[in-house]
Amino acid sequence: MSEITLPSITTAAGDLWVFGYGSLMWRPGFAFEERVPARLVGEHRALCVYSFVHRGTPEKPGLVLGLDRGGACRGIAFRVAAKSRAEVVAYLRQREQVTSVYREVMRSVWLENDARQRVSALAYVVDRGHVQYAGRLSLAEQHRHVLQGRGQSGANRDYVTATVKAIEAEGFRDTQLHQLAAMLHDDAHSLRHPAPANERDER
Repeated sequence: MSEITLPSITTAAGDLWVFGYGSLMWRPGFAFEERVPARLVGEHRALCVYSFVHRGTPEKPGLVLGLDRGGACRGIAFRVAAKSRAEVVAYLRQREQVTSVYREVMRSVWLENDARQRVSALAYVVDRGHVQYAGRLSLAEQHRHVLQGRGQSGANRDYVTATVKAIEAEGFRDTQLHQLAAMLHDDAHSLRHPAPANERDER
């Protein structure tokens, strides 16, 4: 696993690959030449980052995804034209590094296309030493934070739901995220269809 100093990511020659595993899957926000399903080995997708800005506040933090140590992660690799490299990296830093909770690294990813080639891609891996690193939370703890989370980019529950839909669109599942999404769906159903008053009184 190689880590490249920040300036060289911007100035290196050639096209840039970017690995998306959360909101980048469904809202990349930058121009790209190619979009390919991909797998990264060595880190896994986890709701392990307290969100103080985009999906929560310091007082009521939400939860967003990070790449955390161990396992593997399926996502999307985006190929960015060399001429757009500096612009796209600047955009990603502004978006992802508001509080510097991620480490900006280059990782080997395997493209799930006919060639099955390996490329080096820019990825955002959680900094385990950062105050916003949540670690391994129980499903109940994740649920609580996601329900309360709302920030500059909207409700935390919308972030989880959109990511699950993007994962399903690629033809696979993320067990824990899907379990959380099912809980959020049940919450929404309960709000739309509250129990009759006599049933509520008996609880």
